[in-house]
Amino acid sequence: MAQPQMPQTKNWRFEIDFEGLGWLTIDTPKAPVNTLSREAIAELETLVLRFEDLIASRELLGVILLSGKDSGFIAGADVSEFDAMADYSILPGALQRTHALFDRIENLKAPFVCGIHGFCLGGGLELALASHYRIAVNNDRTRIGFPEVNLGIFPGFGGTGRSIRQAGPMDAMRAMLTGKMLKADAARGMGLVDKLVRHRDTLRWEARKAVLGKKKSKDAPWSKNLMGLSLVRPYLAKQMRKEVGRKARPEHYPAPYALIDLFEKHGDDWRAMVKGEIDAFVPLMASDTATNLRRVFFLSEGLKKQGVKGNEKPVFRRVHVIGAGVMGGDIAAWCALRGMGVTLQDLDMERIKPALDRAKSLFKKRLKKPVEVASAIARLEADIGGKGLARADVVIEAVVENLEIKRKIFSEAEAKANPKAILATNTSSIELERIAEGLKNPSRLIGLHFFNPVAQLPLVEVIRSKFNTDLDISRGASFALAIAKSPVVVKSAPGFLVNRVLMPYMLGAVERVEKGESKELLDAAAVAFGMPMGPIELMDTVGLDVGRSVAHELGHGVPENSKFAALVSQGKLGRKSGAGFYKWEKGKALKSEPPAHADLAGLGRELVKPLVDTTVVTINEGVVANADLADIGVILGTGFAPFLGGPLKARQDGKA
Repeated sequence: MAQPQMPQTKNWRFEIDFEGLGWLTIDTPKAPVNTLSREAIAELETLVLRFEDLIASRELLGVILLSGKDSGFIAGADVSEFDAMADYSILPGALQRTHALFDRIENLKAPFVCGIHGFCLGGGLELALASHYRIAVNNDRTRIGFPEVNLGIFPGFGGTGRSIRQAGPMDAMRAMLTGKMLKADAARGMGLVDKLVRHRDTLRWEARKAVLGKKKSKDAPWSKNLMGLSLVRPYLAKQMRKEVGRKARPEHYPAPYALIDLFEKHGDDWRAMVKGEIDAFVPLMASDTATNLRRVFFLSEGLKKQGVKGNEKPVFRRVHVIGAGVMGGDIAAWCALRGMGVTLQDLDMERIKPALDRAKSLFKKRLKKPVEVASAIARLEADIGGKGLARADVVIEAVVENLEIKRKIFSEAEAKANPKAILATNTSSIELERIAEGLKNPSRLIGLHFFNPVAQLPLVEVIRSKFNTDLDISRGASFALAIAKSPVVVKSAPGFLVNRVLMPYMLGAVERVEKGESKELLDAAAVAFGMPMGPIELMDTVGLDVGRSVAHELGHGVPENSKFAALVSQGKLGRKSGAGFYKWEKGKALKSEPPAHADLAGLGRELVKPLVDTTVVTINEGVVANADLADIGVILGTGFAPFLGGPLKARQDGKA
């Protein structure tokens, strides 16, 4: 049949088949993922107007929206436009226009069906929720969710009300407040997706059946909607604020609290919630928090562009870790979790077994399905004799911070390892040049410095010595990316970046405790400033023995008559030993109530100043290439207040 005249578009393709079904494909030009840019939304608006005419003339029986990219459906709105969109003279009108467009899609007189694979996030999910029926591929690549809270905002294209309509208030609000990405089966269980298919190839067939069968998504059942009723809602909103408050303070991250306020006001009427969404959304977009979180987002995305490109891009299948302590064991577990075969070497099974037990707990927590857990356990092998070393693509040393021991390990590893394998040390403070002394080819040794806890902290410092080439370092960055970590390249210098800036901060706080100040007060002040935990709790988490060793490497003495030194000599090393500055139970520090203080955040700013000042020094000394890399490195490695944009950005803004 002859194709009707359609508007010319850059982001969309459309054709009508012989059955009268319209196939709409989104394919953002020159981009790895689809996004809903202002241009894409304007083009979709013209297409939907045409759909209305074709439906009225019975030339179009329904529309099926699919993605033309392997990466997924739609990754959300175009974040690169957010700074310009934050303008109060632009944003309200743009949101109203998008709301009106999604309403038109929802009100089409013929079925509009979405076929989802890969990423369906943010604005992409909001568009899908405005459609009449949603089909998703049920595999590990499909991820569905609202990540907007991580950018200091919440869904702004009608997703607040529509998600509550489909999933009910509890599940929908949890999805929006946490920003977590859901697997397809979880999204189906919540009601955000209507049907699952096993393969992408069957999306077209199932979507065709859905249109011809005039399938319609069902709203959340009344049992779920009970929690949104006016008598229950204030209590539920109070509980939500309490839960959010455990991780985010309202003065630092206003978006989740604004969303809860919107829910408390309109949670029993999804249309009213959609209508009230714009007024609540606009101030957030222009806030300092959202501006800084966008900066952090772009800096993080920039790290993903590192590594070897093209035909030379390495493939990593096997990792050999030497040292089954907390760091070595957890690095090994993480690599196995990410699908690699891992051999873990230490002197005997007594040292390796605790690492295997921790790994099993991690796999059960992260993978859920018994078959996936069993596969991960099988990928991680104890290797007392070091037989896996010769087969490994990457060899990582993670033993104690002892220069002679590390030199001996790499001397033996160099002789046995595959000549093409990466040799890496997880040293936290020793310059690589010193460790590489005696190697036949010292350029092979790079630093891959992970942070504790490995499963939670995303940063890996890729450490460059004077011996390394650009290719050596790019291969190290490629490995970090292959295990879903964020690589920041730093120069080999005592403490590198993160430990270099952390140590003056932590030791400064320890010195204040030695003089009689309350450790609970200092920790509370740092958290009030925006740090994820206080400096004393952090020292306990790192380990007092590790802290003293790093302090020594950096030239910071720990007086023998200090409480710090006494705790180390008594074996009270912090969290790992059950006692340090704090007593620890079940992984948590036991704290007393801190004494009152008139300006807690101000005290926190005072505590953090040595960290900020030392970050400036690392730039001046060339430890890291520029201020942007310093900011993102310190954020990812220490948790430094993301809402402030990093220590240097905070200093520039007069907030640190």
